[in-house]
Amino acid sequence: MQDPNADTEWNDILRKKGILPPKEKPREEEEEEEDQIIQQASVVKSYEDMTLEELEENEDEFNEEDERAVEMYRQQRIAEWKASQIKNVFGEVGEISGQEYVQEVNKAGKGIWVILHLYKQGIPLCALINQHFSTLARKFPQTKFLKAISTTCIANYPDKNLPTVFVYFEGDMKAQFIGPLVFGGMNLKVDELEWKLAESGAIKTDLEENPRKQIEDKLMTSIRCTMPVTNNSDSEEDY
Repeated sequence: MQDPNADTEWNDILRKKGILPPKEKPREEEEEEEDQIIQQASVVKSYEDMTLEELEENEDEFNEEDERAVEMYRQQRIAEWKASQIKNVFGEVGEISGQEYVQEVNKAGKGIWVILHLYKQGIPLCALINQHFSTLARKFPQTKFLKAISTTCIANYPDKNLPTVFVYFEGDMKAQFIGPLVFGGMNLKVDELEWKLAESGAIKTDLEENPRKQIEDKLMTSIRCTMPVTNNSDSEEDY
């Protein structure tokens, strides 16, 4: 049988077709590549402890390998900075007016989720949701949390529809929650609101299941425990 590692035209064709695995590199080449990776990583590591001024002072002494290492370090730092900026863009609840609606909501930007709460002063459930929004905005700073007095955004918006929460992604509405019944009244907990918003896709929750379901399960268990037990045999005798 022909050696699959032999340098033959036939073996090259079989490798291209995926019939033969790629030719194994000699151990010396693998060790040489590993040494280069380790050496480059150590060079990058050495630059992490240098200030920008020190890098500029030593720039004239850089060889080709140094320049590659510095470029790797620069790209790494840029990627880390961009990730931190994206992750912590918001972090608090912004208040907007009707004039700002289009700019802040519809034109929020690519990849941006916006959660808007329409509220009115003097409605307790609205005040509660605003409190929960503050907590969730800190927990999910990559999502844009906003609030606005209802009638400043939508003329003559009925109070019976409050609280109202709209969820947008890249300017398109993805979900809406309208009226007190949707939120479960003043018993609404922050983790219940978190779950509801996570179902719309606006935030990525670490909750494993709907906390409201736990409350409902406990309520049903309590109801079953308080119901009178009917003796079937006694009922049949009564007939």
